[in-house]
Amino acid sequence: MAKTAGKTASKNESSKGTKTGGMKNFEERLERLEKLGDTIRKTDIPLNQALASFEEGIRLARSLEKDLEKVESRIEILMNNAEAPADESPELELFEVE
Repeated sequence: MAKTAGKTASKNESSKGTKTGGMKNFEERLERLEKLGDTIRKTDIPLNQALASFEEGIRLARSLEKDLEKVESRIEILMNNAEAPADESPELELFEVE
């Protein structure tokens, strides 16, 4: 029974990671991609296993790239601060010489 409870807890934690922005899920997928790369580099695996690992790696890489693009656009929005109009110059009263 303890094993079943542990598996249930892990599944719940994984789904929580997805619902809370996916960072944990991102890290898990990145780790899986690294393991697939290590597997493909081995010379003693059958060709069909190497091909399957490569295909999974391509899918993971594409999904990770999409997630990174989403994060980059969120960062751009935060850095550009939509509240401040672009044509306003900053106030520099503290630095003016009278």
